[in-house]
Amino acid sequence: MNTDPLLNHLVTAVLVISDDLKLCYANSAAEQLLGLGSHRLTEHNLLDCCQLLSIDHQLLRTAIREHQGLTVNTANLVTLDGQGHTVDMTLTPLEAQPDQPEQGVLELRQVDQQRRIHQQLTLDAQQQAAQYLVRNLAHEIKNPLGGLRGAAQLLSRELEDADQREFTDLIIEQADRLRNLVDRLLGPQKPTEHSLHNIHAVIQKVLKLVSVTLPGNIHLIQDYDPSIPDIEMDQEQLQQAVLNIVQNAIQALETVEDGGEIRIKTRTQHQVTIGTTRHKLVLALSIIDDGPGIPPELMDTLFYPMVTGREQGSGLGLSIAHNFARLHGGRIDCASVPGKTEFTILLPLKS
Repeated sequence: MNTDPLLNHLVTAVLVISDDLKLCYANSAAEQLLGLGSHRLTEHNLLDCCQLLSIDHQLLRTAIREHQGLTVNTANLVTLDGQGHTVDMTLTPLEAQPDQPEQGVLELRQVDQQRRIHQQLTLDAQQQAAQYLVRNLAHEIKNPLGGLRGAAQLLSRELEDADQREFTDLIIEQADRLRNLVDRLLGPQKPTEHSLHNIHAVIQKVLKLVSVTLPGNIHLIQDYDPSIPDIEMDQEQLQQAVLNIVQNAIQALETVEDGGEIRIKTRTQHQVTIGTTRHKLVLALSIIDDGPGIPPELMDTLFYPMVTGREQGSGLGLSIAHNFARLHGGRIDCASVPGKTEFTILLPLKS
């Protein structure tokens, strides 16, 4: 059948099915949802590709044959790889064609995806508001801090007693520490230039950095897709984003007596929505550890500045990583249960 190519730009999954539930057409969103390419989908029956747990399949057949519309809200759908989705389903029968089976258009709108987009937009807005507040506060701290450090330096030159100079040295040291903290809060002060780099070369630099102090009972596992093309990026920013997340994983495993493993995995994903933009192809860089997991009460504010679950943590690492991903048009997802925490950096790729 002739199909409009504009259907492939829809976020909604669109399928054309016959009255015996054979798949006749699937747009790109349907391919992503069901995890199969269009040429494979059209070789299958709908029930071979997914389970519609809360829908009577006979209702679909009857609706197509009797030319009746059907709508089901918040239906549960499970794909072949075991992933569950909540969808709103609409079936619209098509006008019968001579010598052709009865057919209908099945639309599957992912309620969980819409919820995730809303959460991402809310997070971005809240984080930008928090960063605006933090930046203003940081400037208010930085100005008198310079004066405090300068006064301590002048006083140190006047003191002859080495024991007394220890106190001025301490003031200078702590002022420098606070200045570095403020600089991290302020983030990049000017636009950066992007150029083509290999993401695996960036990861290798990170692993080389952390391997120097890596405890012997923590193991790094590399699982790369070598076909991933070079990416337009600010290399230092993305290296810092990956480093912050890997260091978080190491710190989590340091609380476990037997240590554990950190898997760094790269893959591509198709038809992924970031914010309100749908991308044909994205890089998915996952950092997975088998540590104790993140407390549930921290999950909603995980990427906010100054939020941390560790006594000695600054609460800036993940906030900075998320901001750097956002500056590259991407996002960071996190899923965590005891025994598995996975951070995934999603970055658009050129098709």
